[in-house]
Amino acid sequence: MNHNHLFWVSVICSKLPIFKISSLLLTTLFLSVFAVSCKTTSSTDTEKVSSAPSDKFAGVNINVISLSKPVAATVEKRADEFEALTGAKITVKSAGYSELYQTILQDLTTGTNQYDVMIMTSNWMPDYIESGYLKDLTEYVKEDSSLAWNDIAPFFQEYGPVYANKIYAIPIDGNYHLMYYRADLLAEAGFDPPRTWDDYLKIAKYFHGKDLNDDGEADYGSCLSKKPGNVTYWAMWSIAASLLQSQGTKQGVFFDPNTMKPMTNNVAFAKALDIYKATNEYGAPDEMEWGLNDGRQAFVSGRCALSMDHGDIGTLALLPGSKVKDKFGTTIMPGSTEVLNWETGELVECDKFTCPFAINGVNHAPFTAAIGWVGTINTAAEPEVQAAGATFISYISQPDRSNIDVTNGRSGMNPYRISQFSDSQNWIAAGMTPAVASTYLGAIGASLNSPNMVLDLTIPRNYNYQRELLDAAVSDFLAGKISRDEAMVRITQEWENLTNEMGRDAQKTFYQKSLGLER
Repeated sequence: MNHNHLFWVSVICSKLPIFKISSLLLTTLFLSVFAVSCKTTSSTDTEKVSSAPSDKFAGVNINVISLSKPVAATVEKRADEFEALTGAKITVKSAGYSELYQTILQDLTTGTNQYDVMIMTSNWMPDYIESGYLKDLTEYVKEDSSLAWNDIAPFFQEYGPVYANKIYAIPIDGNYHLMYYRADLLAEAGFDPPRTWDDYLKIAKYFHGKDLNDDGEADYGSCLSKKPGNVTYWAMWSIAASLLQSQGTKQGVFFDPNTMKPMTNNVAFAKALDIYKATNEYGAPDEMEWGLNDGRQAFVSGRCALSMDHGDIGTLALLPGSKVKDKFGTTIMPGSTEVLNWETGELVECDKFTCPFAINGVNHAPFTAAIGWVGTINTAAEPEVQAAGATFISYISQPDRSNIDVTNGRSGMNPYRISQFSDSQNWIAAGMTPAVASTYLGAIGASLNSPNMVLDLTIPRNYNYQRELLDAAVSDFLAGKISRDEAMVRITQEWENLTNEMGRDAQKTFYQKSLGLER
């Protein structure tokens, strides 16, 4: 490898910011650079799982709680393998997304301690860390060379699994929004992939009502999941983020970190709500009833010109029955050419000061919706169970398995390792064409290495802030039940009430720690 490639690999591996270059050049850069992988070094692995069967954990019973299918199916598959290799006995129970948070919370806070290993989204962890429920895994990670921790994307090393400079979880997934588009349709109509939200609406309008999959029926310009009580707020934050955050991840989008004043009642948030509601005009008539899987299926069946989602659409499009297997492209989330000045409360045009990480004058702020699934260990478990549990999570996460799992649309897991978006071989083997893999992996690389990536809310009761209070108000706004200004006032007041209930100073400390402002 020549010296230029070595330089760029060292840039990414050492977490230096990406340069302000075009999305097309970013895609080319990431794919050419990552034809090789960053090398990792660690201490001797004290719990390494050999490929040969052993009785290392014979007699050790591990109880696991996970999200229901598809994630639980992947965990169960790896559990069967781990049992055969180590002699451990693993029981996997699962719950739906809405129930999982409450199930884990109740188990830990009541002292029932039914579960030794808990698969959760990393932004739930603050609810449990300060109370001492989650095992500090820092030493496990240091000693486990087979985990290849340095191969995990820098963002997921610094945020999510880490709290107050300690590692409390091992990632098995990465969640961040990507923009999906019908590459064949956009090319034919002379459109570039959307760079801004104005572009998004313009393209959605053009294609809405046209037959996009040759079935004789009118299809949709935009497909988003807007079912109340589901994940309506994810798309809203993906829009708002590019207007609210321009100074890097540590700025955040949810609160002023100095006062814990919600950033939900200002001109930027208002504009984001307007854009989000405008997408109603170009979606399905029943889009307000679509859950996450409905939106994904609509795109895969060829009914949508545009959509936003985690990495799932990219792999689901490879499964039998897909109408878009070789027809879609992926790019970093659209951005904005103006951002909020936090001091004046006004929107200002992007320049080198207001948008230091802008690409060709556009401020992109990829949103880590739910951040990703991680494995955690219950401190109440017996020491031998903790050791076996940590080794099991590592087994799932290790590149030999996870680099295959993330290419499978039925796994529920998305890329979070450098090696997973640096080499297209596994993706092409899974059925991606080189052209599709180029934009998909390029978008992932551009997003994960953006200095302006947005960390999802990671403070206690974030589930209540977002999935309950925020989601309900945004859903009522989209449905026309309340005005935009009423929605902003309602969200802000309800968030203020919850923050006061939890203790403003305590929540401020949690929020600052999550952003890396206080270690």
